[in-house]
Amino acid sequence: MNRQSGPKPSGAARSGKSASGPSGPTGKELEAAILELLAARAATSTICPSDAARAVGGEHWRGLMEPVRQAARRLVEAGDVEVTQGGSVVDPATAKGPIRIRKVR
Repeated sequence: MNRQSGPKPSGAARSGKSASGPSGPTGKELEAAILELLAARAATSTICPSDAARAVGGEHWRGLMEPVRQAARRLVEAGDVEVTQGGSVVDPATAKGPIRIRKVR
């Protein structure tokens, strides 16, 4: 069962293949996938890091979970997104367990 909802990111992310070759997607591709998924949702919506991992990695998404969390950390530093747990904004560098990613409010 595919839990992803909404449109998939465009380009390399949609195909599940990386423009960077067999080594996997780049950090920029993962950041773009996060931002594209958020752009396709309501302003108050969040995504799970697995949504971005699935959009980029297809059936090989599990190995992308930490790289997606790293991409989310970079987007937090850039001021583009917030990371939450239980609806509250948390520091993604110290967050343990499930997180959500949302647009900055």
